[in-house]
Amino acid sequence: MEFSWKALFFLMILVQSFVAQAQDIQYSQFYANPIYLNPAFAGASEMSRVGVNYRNQWPGLNQSISSYSASFDSYLFNINSGIGVIANRSQQSQANLSISEVGLSYAYRARLGFRSFLRVGGQVSYIDRDAYFGNLVFGSQIDDLGNDLGVGFSGENLGADVRHQFVDYSAGLLFNNESAWLGVSAHHLSQPNISFVDGQISQLPLKVSAHGGVKFDLSGGAYRNFMNKKENVRELLLAFNYKNQGPFQQLDLGAQINIQPLVLGVWYRGIPVVGNEDAQHESLIGLVGISLGNGLDVGYSYDYNVSSLGNANSAGAHEISIRFSFLAGSQQGGGRKSSMPCFKY
Repeated sequence: MEFSWKALFFLMILVQSFVAQAQDIQYSQFYANPIYLNPAFAGASEMSRVGVNYRNQWPGLNQSISSYSASFDSYLFNINSGIGVIANRSQQSQANLSISEVGLSYAYRARLGFRSFLRVGGQVSYIDRDAYFGNLVFGSQIDDLGNDLGVGFSGENLGADVRHQFVDYSAGLLFNNESAWLGVSAHHLSQPNISFVDGQISQLPLKVSAHGGVKFDLSGGAYRNFMNKKENVRELLLAFNYKNQGPFQQLDLGAQINIQPLVLGVWYRGIPVVGNEDAQHESLIGLVGISLGNGLDVGYSYDYNVSSLGNANSAGAHEISIRFSFLAGSQQGGGRKSSMPCFKY
């Protein structure tokens, strides 16, 4: 059937388009992976941090995406600088595409006024993209009746197992005082070629992100932390994250309340005023986190899909973050007056 092979070929084009465009890992707990969001966050806590993130998106579909991230960052008081290293990996079941990345970050902190600071950061990354197209069916491999001819690729400069590596660059700015922050970051500054096809140019689009938030102290009163009986922190935090990459744009809006040792949050993802319905309303996100003491924090979030994809079909997305913060070297001297307002997830 003529329609069958055209449909399959069209599916292949869609997959190639997906591979070309949907390059960046998406985390709902983006503040739990700060140097992935913006390299200027390196050292922003003025402590040393180790973080691990895991996300399983659309587990109900055969196009599920699993993402992993591990990072470390630290602040160096003697040179007013933060440093960081991050490793990311995502695995897309469609076409068995995997993307691995290792990046080094640096950020410099400049004082603007009393307890207000500007941080300027950059990151250089090495990225490896690997895909197995052996499971895809091309038009040249089937007859007009849709029968498999049992032949390999013909006419496509594409192997069954392909790999592509390149160097990538990112930069960011971050302003903060004791109760608010505002940042902007730009990723894929060189817009590298990511095509798996010999002789074809498919540039990775520049991604720009604007993000910020504000913290309100709710700690008045004598409420005590039920885990250690000490005076607890109570805060309300409001935040946003806007991303634009090629034809795609996305906005996350959310609020979190921190009543030590618990954090509860709710987020909305979508752009209500532009685009089609799926772009307008994508997900509602619920989050719960807990501080286990000694600098250890754990968070879990679930994305409930409200687009036409449907939560029953996609099964949403599960995400876990684990972070350990500690003081090292000159950080033990105290005086952390310029650190970021505490938005943990």
